[in-house]
Amino acid sequence: MDIYIKPKEKVMITGRKNVYLKDVGELLIAGEAHGGLENIVVFQIPQEREKTYLLSVITIIQEITKKLPNATVNNVGEKDILVTYKKTNPPQNKIWLYTKVAFVAIILLTGASTSIMSFHSDAQIPKIFQNYYTIFFGQSNDMPLILAIPYTIGLGAGIILFFNHFSKKYITKDPTPIEIEMTTYDKETNASIIDALNQENSQKSGEGS
Repeated sequence: MDIYIKPKEKVMITGRKNVYLKDVGELLIAGEAHGGLENIVVFQIPQEREKTYLLSVITIIQEITKKLPNATVNNVGEKDILVTYKKTNPPQNKIWLYTKVAFVAIILLTGASTSIMSFHSDAQIPKIFQNYYTIFFGQSNDMPLILAIPYTIGLGAGIILFFNHFSKKYITKDPTPIEIEMTTYDKETNASIIDALNQENSQKSGEGS
């Protein structure tokens, strides 16, 4: 019997200590039903405190073969799974959430504005506009709004197009640069946690031997 499992990279368990196979990944038994296999316990939370644990796919395979000794288990997903345990799912404080969003928005707006102004100062954009105005209109103008206003509108439109959405509406279905960076950050963070937990387990194994 061929069994295919696709473990997830990270799962969260709330309020219970038993972690089932269906919690940590997808399961496929070629040509047959699951037969309750997705409900076998592959891990138990050892402590009554919120913590992240490392679950190896080897442990999952061992638990499956205990029930089906003649089965051939094929892993098509992650080799290590991060299991985050939480005692309860705390209610969301909307006031605190909106405060954090506002704070981050102010920081980002201030940083972006400073960067844009610094670039314009270094590149001498006002001087360039003055030269363009003199070339095309034959007159000197310290603040050529006919060039500055379209440039400002184009700058804002370009930023919206680059980040791929305005408010909650997406311009295209492609992920935004921020979403790509956040996905990369999550993957690198998970990889670092897995490495740290692997080293911790190796040290414990060495001390135990």
